[in-house]
Amino acid sequence: MSVPDPLIALGFDSERAALAAGFGDDLIPGRVIRSDRGFVAVHTAAGVVLARPATHLVKSAEDGGLPVVGDWVLLGGTESEPLVERVLDRATSIVRRDPGRAARIQVLAANVDVVLITHPLSGEAPNLARIERELALVWDSGAQPVVVLTKRDLCADVEEAITSVEAAAPGVAVLATSTVTGDGLDDIRAYMLPGRAIVLIGPSGSGKSTLVNALAGEDIQLTREVRVSDDRGRHTTVSRELLQLPGGGLVIDTPGLRAVGMWDSAEGIDQAFSDVALLAQDCRFRDCRHDGEPGCAVEAAVASGELPVRRLESYRELQAEARHVGEQLDARARLARKSEDKQLARAIKRYYKDGPRGT
Repeated sequence: MSVPDPLIALGFDSERAALAAGFGDDLIPGRVIRSDRGFVAVHTAAGVVLARPATHLVKSAEDGGLPVVGDWVLLGGTESEPLVERVLDRATSIVRRDPGRAARIQVLAANVDVVLITHPLSGEAPNLARIERELALVWDSGAQPVVVLTKRDLCADVEEAITSVEAAAPGVAVLATSTVTGDGLDDIRAYMLPGRAIVLIGPSGSGKSTLVNALAGEDIQLTREVRVSDDRGRHTTVSRELLQLPGGGLVIDTPGLRAVGMWDSAEGIDQAFSDVALLAQDCRFRDCRHDGEPGCAVEAAVASGELPVRRLESYRELQAEARHVGEQLDARARLARKSEDKQLARAIKRYYKDGPRGT
């Protein structure tokens, strides 16, 4: 399958073309740029079409497998009723525990190269525990995390804020920006290459939509003023949307995340807490949880002042949350097996009672 020029700007390459070709030439490739109420807006070589997932896809898709913003999909159906027939394998996917459903995942965005974790410098000190949580989520996705501290013009001591966040984000670039003065915007633009997708995540009021507008050089996202009394955002981003910027980059703005629930994020947590993971190599026991076990090198580092106690507490919290999700998944799998066993038992019973069908 050749690569249509209009899709190159959206990140369609020879590798994705090869994936698409495996399903035949009668399906049309495109990228999901918006998702809303069961329908997705798909940017194809011919333009944007509104489609819904085909029935077979809805029935067969695994948890989190239906199309989301950033996905590459293949369209079939008719001109009047286009259908998403396939979702191509994702290179990366940002996943959190669905806040409304137990032991279910919510995919925030797919096929993202860089994730800008935004937090405002106005008001209180940066929420390090939340930043660590979001870093674990991003590391687990396979994308590159970058922490962006917004509204630096409202911060009394920017360097102190950066230093504290860098200590909580080992190996991650920490940028301080201001859309008012323009400081730090060029540092972000360095990540914005043609066909490369960037997504912004963070709490409401962190200035994501305003930052997108500043990077684009125009108001491509509507924003409202932040309430001065409580510094909470009132922007109009209510759904995720992939936008093409004038310079050729791609950006996904997202609504503010109130909850950032861990999924099966053991690897992401270890990367977000690489300093803790390194210390843990010297623990006496391999399965040490760093909570009172003898010979714990991590707790020894806390006692000596090498590792902040706050960071260990944050690590323990995320690990416990990930274990709880694992237990929920195990329970769900047991229930599914029990249901399958019951169905098989009923089928066997019918067989011996009625004999094989058609005889």
